Amino acid sequence: QVQLVESGGGLVQPGGSLRLSCEVSGFTLDYYAIGWFRQAPGKEREAVSCISSDGSLTRYGDSVKGRFTISRDIAKNTVYLQMNSLKPEDTAVYYCNARIFRVDNWGRGTQVTVSS
Repeated sequence: QVQLVESGGGLVQPGGSLRLSCEVSGFTLDYYAIGWFRQAPGKEREAVSCISSDGSLTRYGDSVKGRFTISRDIAKNTVYLQMNSLKPEDTAVYYCNARIFRVDNWGRGTQVTVSS
């Protein structure tokens, strides 16, 4: 059974940092790309970052380039999103995603709130 579980969200002040984790089970990271998405209240879900199945390629949305870094630990079946220089507009629920056999699999999300 495919599962993705996000963690690491919380309340942080502007300029602060958080590291989100996405622990997966039911498949291996070696074969599938993983994406991070976010959705703020009243807004559509937005792509934040992704990492390729072999870990060699990463992409970032324009709004997070230079501030966020995606990485993974194969041994821990976990993908990370290091978020630095956080801004109030980064406030959202963050989800990780794996598309397996054309089916999108999502976690339940973790809330990130950036506020003073």
